[in-house]
Amino acid sequence: MADLTALESRVLAAVDEQWAVTRLCELVAVPSVGGSAAESEIQHQVADRLEELGCAVDRWRIDLAEAASAPDAPGQEVDRTEAWGVVGTVPGAEDGAPALVLAGHTDVVPPGDRSLWAGDPFVPRIADGAVHGRGACDMKAGVAASLAAVHALRTAGVRLARPLALHAVVGEEDGGLGAWATLRRGHTGDVCVIPEPTAGSVMTAHAGALTFRLEVSGHAAHAALRHRGVSAIELFAHLHAELQELEAERQVDADPRFGDVPFPYGLSVGRLQAGDWASSVPDRLVAEGRYGVRLGEPVEVARAALEDRVAELCAGHPWLAEHPARLTWTGGAFASGQLPPGHPLLPAVRSCVVDAGGPGPAERAVSAGTDLRLYAAAGIPTLHYGPGDLELAHGPLEHVPVAELVTAARAFALLALRTCGLR
Repeated sequence: MADLTALESRVLAAVDEQWAVTRLCELVAVPSVGGSAAESEIQHQVADRLEELGCAVDRWRIDLAEAASAPDAPGQEVDRTEAWGVVGTVPGAEDGAPALVLAGHTDVVPPGDRSLWAGDPFVPRIADGAVHGRGACDMKAGVAASLAAVHALRTAGVRLARPLALHAVVGEEDGGLGAWATLRRGHTGDVCVIPEPTAGSVMTAHAGALTFRLEVSGHAAHAALRHRGVSAIELFAHLHAELQELEAERQVDADPRFGDVPFPYGLSVGRLQAGDWASSVPDRLVAEGRYGVRLGEPVEVARAALEDRVAELCAGHPWLAEHPARLTWTGGAFASGQLPPGHPLLPAVRSCVVDAGGPGPAERAVSAGTDLRLYAAAGIPTLHYGPGDLELAHGPLEHVPVAELVTAARAFALLALRTCGLR
């Protein structure tokens, strides 16, 4: 740890563990699944908390019609009747854009089979030094840590020279609606940290991800005379095996920051629907899945690679040549993104984590699409550092260690001091 100034030591001491845990539990208790009414409820909860912390708060209803038609909109996978954006700004002595943005999403994925959880996924539990529940890790702990950092600055009586902004966004899990709307509204900053769960690392890059639908047509027949039909399931099995070859090809020479992740640009089928009667040869199958975009690869190039391979496979098959599978792109579209090489934000965050009492974070890349690419595309250098482990996200064991929550809050408070400066 470096020698801390008296003010830095005072700010670190002002990070209140119980306050941070209470805020996190409040957030987990709101079942803010994408597209639900609670997705808006939690945004208002965060906005209220930011106002209590003395922030200037901008809360606005996102124009969903514009989001559905704008050419640069990231797409959505769920239906929404309303969505809200929230930005809280800690004022600085100087006017201008915030020197630092902490941006976190408040939406979560559905809990899945509730019988696999130890309790109600939206009733937060504290056990074994961790907060358990849907969203605890991905990424309400990061939002709570950001709030706790502002709370510490206020408790310590800090007056920043330049503003600090907190962006609370929705729709990250299905494309990035909230971040897109926030940037479109004009909320920017010099640099940004997104406190997604990073398992102690700093993530400076992420792969992209696209959702697709593949429709395969066969020929129906009585199951007793299956040789008279053409099974859409068997056709898909053929296509899927060949598409796994494409997936393997696209992993070659992956960025070393992905470490030992075997499929940084994976192709995964998440949903299958086929047939309408057990005793009939199925004449239609619909597969929906996720397709990885290589780091630095334009989305259009990634799409063309899958489209061309599907067309090639169909052309070489006796049935599919006459009845080609139909590939369409649906839902969210995540381009890849990364922090510019050599940018000083990386060493700045690393030193703050160490000075906050955490281990020195390694630089890594994540194979999931995130809001980083939207901030980076807006010209805001951005990276990820936050409490929790992505391997626990979206599953029934989701939790975040309290110690990681506190370390992140301490690191963010230091980063705000050092980035925004003092009056």
